[in-house]
Amino acid sequence: MKKIILALFLFSLFLPILALARIGVGVGTGKIEIDQPMKAGLIYDLPPLVVLNTGDEPSDYGVTTQRRENQPELIPEQSWFSFEPVEFFLEPGKTQLVNIRLTLPVKGAKPGDYFTFLQAFPVKKTEVVGTSIGVAAASKLYFTVAPSNIFVGFYYRLTSLISLYSPWSHIIIFVFLAAVFGILAKRFIKLNFKVSITKK
Repeated sequence: MKKIILALFLFSLFLPILALARIGVGVGTGKIEIDQPMKAGLIYDLPPLVVLNTGDEPSDYGVTTQRRENQPELIPEQSWFSFEPVEFFLEPGKTQLVNIRLTLPVKGAKPGDYFTFLQAFPVKKTEVVGTSIGVAAASKLYFTVAPSNIFVGFYYRLTSLISLYSPWSHIIIFVFLAAVFGILAKRFIKLNFKVSITKK
């Protein structure tokens, strides 16, 4: 009987250690505020988000956007954002730099002030007495979209893609222009070369 009581006592001492094991998340980027108005159609690389495993067990993590309740600012679409890496694994105390790309649509980005949370979260949820609790940490993102029309938006998207895929975009443009010039030259320019040999 004493052995059973001793075993139960030792097990009860071990329970708090099990209860303290947790999954945690933090972000090392407090706020991202873009000072200059953004233009519809452009592609922007935002400052990266630093994600930290603040818990004491390893986990997979992801990043998404999240609105706040009754916000006065406009809400950007989740599809405007891409994250690299989308999902990643972190040991306790380790950090991951997540690159953020914001692609403003040519049509559909209303002019005005926008706000969203850039939220990091563990993919695995922590269990507390049979209940799943989702933990998350977030950085605030503020930006403004300047007024524009659809033609300006297409122009900005084209310039963004050229810049993004440089130098290959420049090579493709050069090859395309050279091909067009070759076709036009063949069609409209005729060169006649006449060689004559004179005998003395």
